[in-house]
Amino acid sequence: MSTAVTTSAVLSTPPAAADVAAAHFAARLSFEADVSDVHADLASGTPGFVLVDSRSLEAWEQGHLPGAVHLPTAEIAARAAEVVPAGSVVITYCWGPGCNGATRAALAFARLGYQVKEMLGGYEYWVREGFDTQTFLGLRKHDVDPLTAPASGAACAC
Repeated sequence: MSTAVTTSAVLSTPPAAADVAAAHFAARLSFEADVSDVHADLASGTPGFVLVDSRSLEAWEQGHLPGAVHLPTAEIAARAAEVVPAGSVVITYCWGPGCNGATRAALAFARLGYQVKEMLGGYEYWVREGFDTQTFLGLRKHDVDPLTAPASGAACAC
């Protein structure tokens, strides 16, 4: 009979105190927005931010988020002032969670003095959640990936 002691992989490092955790998660939300929230604000016409696609021209032309402006990361320092009004809050996105382009773009905007958030999931999760994309041919519809959102297309309400 085995007498091995089972230890928790999850709890081998104890969780932070509640006040420390609250500060951490509040800070994360000040740096990040998710696809569903960005979509809801765009759909309702909520003002207050400029959505920036930081991908290449080829990627932009393949499809982009309706309402976004195109400003590749390498051009932000030189062109931000002509594309994004001073004092605007900027939401950046790139391809998806496997790409840190939106993070690099957010850093470039922050260095210019803009308040900025990164849209988690990027273009990939926008498409996977079934939201339309824009091309030169018009709006393109996408099916919902049930691994990312309810198959009904209703908001997850998280």
